[in-house]
Amino acid sequence: MTHSPVSRRIRCAVVTNVPAPYRLPMWDILAAGGEVDLHVIYCAAAHIDPSQDGRSSNHAVHFLAGRYQAFDTRFTHADLSVCQRLSEIRPDVVITNGFIPTFVFAFAWSVLHRVPHVTMTDGTFETESTLTWKHRLVRRVVFAFTRAFLGACEGSVALYRSYGIARDRIHVTPLCADNARFGAVIRSFEERTHDFLFCGRYMDLKNPLMAIRIARAVAQRLGRRVSLRFVGKGDLEPAMREMAQACASEVEVSFAGYLSQEALPLEYAASRVFLFPTSMDCWGVVVNEACAAGVPCVVSPHTGVAGEMIRDGETGFVCALKDEAAWVDRCTRLLADGAHWQQLSGAAQRAVAPYTFARAADGVRDALRQALGQAPAPVGAA
Repeated sequence: MTHSPVSRRIRCAVVTNVPAPYRLPMWDILAAGGEVDLHVIYCAAAHIDPSQDGRSSNHAVHFLAGRYQAFDTRFTHADLSVCQRLSEIRPDVVITNGFIPTFVFAFAWSVLHRVPHVTMTDGTFETESTLTWKHRLVRRVVFAFTRAFLGACEGSVALYRSYGIARDRIHVTPLCADNARFGAVIRSFEERTHDFLFCGRYMDLKNPLMAIRIARAVAQRLGRRVSLRFVGKGDLEPAMREMAQACASEVEVSFAGYLSQEALPLEYAASRVFLFPTSMDCWGVVVNEACAAGVPCVVSPHTGVAGEMIRDGETGFVCALKDEAAWVDRCTRLLADGAHWQQLSGAAQRAVAPYTFARAADGVRDALRQALGQAPAPVGAA
């Protein structure tokens, strides 16, 4: 197959995992701009929130067959039919969003058909620190044939740089929440009914039991009962309920279960402090949601938001997981000092403001232009 040159619109095929609320609006904005004829190829339908079906009126959506397996921190999928789908689409540029077999098949198709390839990742140097030499070799091969690179954050930029990729070939396409929707209801400290909010999967990696311990210690410091709201689901829920029962006189724990995107904003609006004690997370979109709702966040350093959107003492707090006393100190002050809480609440809203779907779409558009040699490289030293 001979690749035909671009005429007007850039026909782009994106091969990614499943529809996700932190990416769907970006694809819509990218397609709506008129410059890109967009085709998004998903490995599978959304497995957590089926309402996020990915379908759009302004760009083409495709779903592959094959077996999709999701694990705690990764997923895998292998379907050679992605190559047939790409041959039917005849894209000018192919974007792959990772290194599972299906994505590698799509990358190989782009090389064989001399179609420019763009690599996209949410990963960071830390999240990929335990990869084997085989995984790193695959990345080096892919990177050698890649024209432009897309990363979700500065941590992704550092990851690419560790492979020797020049900075002017890397474009940031941030992970985002709908800031306007989550910020539609901003309540004062006194109007909020939950002292703490934890939103995420109930699993060891996310440390929900630590959230209960922190809430209990804060209650003892304040000399009053505090409230902790859990949103999500997972295997640790029985253990969480058991711990909650043991400290019920000090912490009022409630479980909302899994909530749709539509129901989430009111949960944030009702909360005073957001706890994100994750052991590993590429970014942490729940922190975007909390910041947009004016909820000060206390996060671990093992997440992409730490040091970037959440700067310790300025836009929130970053505390080591092993230093629970620091978590308790920060949370106690936020709940005891209304002026301090208000200051951090406003700082959180300002910090999340630049993280928009429009900016994310701009990053993708710039990468497509660079892959096709249509625009000068962005500012950045090699």
